[in-house]
Amino acid sequence: MTHQPHPGASSPAADFNPLQIRDAVRRLLDSEELPAIVQAGHPVLRQHAAPYDGQLDDVELLAFIDRMRDAMHAAPGVGLAAPQVGIPLQLAVLEDKYEIDPVSASVRHREPLEFFAIVNPKYRPLGTETSAFYEGCLSVQGYQAVVDRHSNVELSFVTPAGEPVEEWFSGWQARIVQHETDHLHGVLYLDRAEIRSLASNAEHTARWASPDIDEARRSLRFLP
Repeated sequence: MTHQPHPGASSPAADFNPLQIRDAVRRLLDSEELPAIVQAGHPVLRQHAAPYDGQLDDVELLAFIDRMRDAMHAAPGVGLAAPQVGIPLQLAVLEDKYEIDPVSASVRHREPLEFFAIVNPKYRPLGTETSAFYEGCLSVQGYQAVVDRHSNVELSFVTPAGEPVEEWFSGWQARIVQHETDHLHGVLYLDRAEIRSLASNAEHTARWASPDIDEARRSLRFLP
């Protein structure tokens, strides 16, 4: 079964038509500046992004992906969805090659993820195992919260070249895949978060930056 957004979520269809999407991308590409990452409260983050079906030509699509990759690196982040730069299109870029300490990598099952772009993605859980860790978002700057996500997922998507792909992801890679695909359905990580775990970046760094969430769980009283 394909994973659906949080039961309480209700995201309307994007209000951009194909011409508006193309024009918005062209304006973004014409700018010498990297696109700003829109923040929670912007309507585009709460819309079901339009499936990609040729709104851009091949050159524009690849250029848009390159610009999104640059914006992701500059943020910095491990994923960026088109709605996060104001374009309601089902497209996201992912990459995780940041070095973290071996203990954290082991506890979080965090392996390097080579850069790739996903078009019209959907994911479904593989099994019932879940894992809960602190998670942040470039569109919710300044905060982190614990999200319990599927530990293993199958991602179905189309490559920028138009090739259909089905690929399995686990651990932290599965977390990134779910987070970015959710963006394309108008879902923010806060919709799935344990709200009692919500922490400013400063408090998270000072108190809850251990590899696991055990101390935060006990002190903040969530996920008993």
